[in-house]
Amino acid sequence: MSAPLSNAEVPRGFTFAATHCGLKKSRLDLALIISEAPANTAAIFTTNRVQAAPVRVCKAHLKESRGKVRAVIVNSGNANCCTGPAGLAASRSTAARVARALGCAPREILVCSTGVIGTPLRVEKILNAVPALALAGNSDANAFEQVARAIMTTDTVPKWAAAKCTIGGKPVRILGCAKGSGMIHPNMATTLSFIVTDAAISAPLLSRALRAAAAPTLNSITVDGDTSTNDTCAVLANGKSGAPKIAAESRDYKKFTAALRDVLKSLALAIVEDGEGAQHIIEIEVRGAPSDRSADQIARTIAQSSLVKTAFAGADPNWGRILAAAGRSGVDFDFERVDIWLAGIPVCRRGREYPFDERVAHEKMLAKNVSIVVDLRSGRGRACIWTCDFTQEYVHINASYRT
Repeated sequence: MSAPLSNAEVPRGFTFAATHCGLKKSRLDLALIISEAPANTAAIFTTNRVQAAPVRVCKAHLKESRGKVRAVIVNSGNANCCTGPAGLAASRSTAARVARALGCAPREILVCSTGVIGTPLRVEKILNAVPALALAGNSDANAFEQVARAIMTTDTVPKWAAAKCTIGGKPVRILGCAKGSGMIHPNMATTLSFIVTDAAISAPLLSRALRAAAAPTLNSITVDGDTSTNDTCAVLANGKSGAPKIAAESRDYKKFTAALRDVLKSLALAIVEDGEGAQHIIEIEVRGAPSDRSADQIARTIAQSSLVKTAFAGADPNWGRILAAAGRSGVDFDFERVDIWLAGIPVCRRGREYPFDERVAHEKMLAKNVSIVVDLRSGRGRACIWTCDFTQEYVHINASYRT
């Protein structure tokens, strides 16, 4: 569960609202984020070739508006993906209805969806709910928390994170929420996540900051190796803090990007912790690789290994699975130089077992947070990826997702 959110952490110039429109049986399923003034906006989207209608509409709207956005509307319970021309029409009509309620152009509205793929979206339920939802906007922390709850699917807890930095002597706030529990894999955004800030920054520079902050956070997690068709991460900056406009290559830009990275990292780790059926957060550090890229490739291969993840579900110190996964990563290295630590315990030296107490290792691996360190001793490259274990509950959740 995210830490309690205070009103002091909410950026100025934004309002939030959530409701139950009927896509789900009883839970909140529709959320709206509104900026009082057009916000400079940057977004990253899934790289899956199968892209949902809302992703396609969002991309078009950001291009047409040159990154100016007034609101984001999000529904859960239906992905509106693989729904043909009717799906595109549903996303466009949703944007038009919100735009009419706010008195702006449809191109200034982002539309996002999450849920089951391939089921026609009952868009009339959304359209009927929009007028009241637009009037219900509130700027307090509780309203934002309701938004975080409304975008959940198989999530067991809502996820939000906040950070601050000082620009020109004035506080700048950054606040984000995310949904994600399954179908999570590093590939652009890995989830639905929405970040609002009262910083003054241009859309192109904001895009640069978002990509820099997402690489070591949202793009460095995996739950199950599946990239969603709806992945979207959007950041809205409305400048309402009164702080000076952030310039490229400035100290202010570095401070802002660091704060944005903190928010995204908190959200990313919350997603891993809430991975479907997960019991453990696993941090995988690969070092001593020929390059950072090769270290990243090995770390991702280990993180995506079902054998590694099931071993962690049983707290089994089976280091051979880790080395075997590294060996099929496609990176050229000498396995007889490799050292491995599990939960801080050396278990492999020069590609062979290093004598260790399996009972002690098992007990340490029962912790919520467990580390893997792999040292190739072949260079200076390093990378860090976070994942979770695979349990029987993961299979249960995904074997009955629709039924």
